[in-house]
Amino acid sequence: MSGTDLDETGFSFESLGEGYSVCVSAEHRFGTDAFLLAEFSAPRRKDSVCDLCSGNGIVALLMSRNFHPEKIYAVELQDKAYRQLCLSAKESGASEILPVHADLRQWRAQTQLDLVTCNPPYKVDNTGIKNDSDEVTIARHETMCSIDDVCLAAKRSLRYGGRLCICNRPERLADVICSMRANGIEPKRLRTVQKDRSSDPWLILVEGRLGGSPFMRIESPLYIKGENGEPYSEEMKRIYRLG
Repeated sequence: MSGTDLDETGFSFESLGEGYSVCVSAEHRFGTDAFLLAEFSAPRRKDSVCDLCSGNGIVALLMSRNFHPEKIYAVELQDKAYRQLCLSAKESGASEILPVHADLRQWRAQTQLDLVTCNPPYKVDNTGIKNDSDEVTIARHETMCSIDDVCLAAKRSLRYGGRLCICNRPERLADVICSMRANGIEPKRLRTVQKDRSSDPWLILVEGRLGGSPFMRIESPLYIKGENGEPYSEEMKRIYRLG
C-alpha cells in the first residue's frame, strides 16, 4: 500500500485496492486488527451496520469493499479522525458509509441494526504509559469510552438477534464477555489470533448476539505467519488479498 501526501494537515491516502483508499495521519492509522475484525464480522448485503470508534474509517471501508452491506454508520468522536473518516468515504466513493460525529455513549441509530462492530481502546484508563498526543491516548486507552460503554451502545441500536463483534487483547477477554452478558448480548463465537503455532494469542475476536441463548463456539486459531515461516499464512493472504 502506498501513501500520497495531501496538504499541510499531514493527511495522506493509502490504497486498499478496488478503488478504496483510507486517509491516514500520524495519530490515526490502522493495523492488522482492522482487517481481522472486518473479516470476522462478515456482514450480509442486506445488513444495516454500525462501526463504533471508527477512527479513519478503515473497518467500515473494508466491510464496504468486501461485503457490500446496505448501510454502514461510522461513529467517531475525535475531530481529526472524523475528518479523515469523511475523506476516506468520499475518496472511495463509498456512499453507503454514513460518517457520524458523535459520542457513542449518547448516540443511537435511527433504525435497528443487524451488526455493530468495534475496535475499541484496548488499555484500561490509568494503566500503562500514555502517549504525548491526547488523540493517540484516547484511541488506545479507555479515557472516553469503556467496554461497558461499547456494549451498552450496541444494545441501544441492535435489533433482537443482532450481532456485536469486538476485537481486543486476550487479557481483556473476561471484561468483554462479562460486559456483553450484562447488556443482554450473549457471547456466541470466540477466535484467537496468533503470530504462529508456537506463539501465545495477541488478539481475540468475539461475537455476541442480543438476546441469544447461552452457547459459545471456540473456533480454531488464526495464524498470521505460514507453517514454514512465510510472512503470511494462506488465510492471511486471502484476508489481505495478496494473490
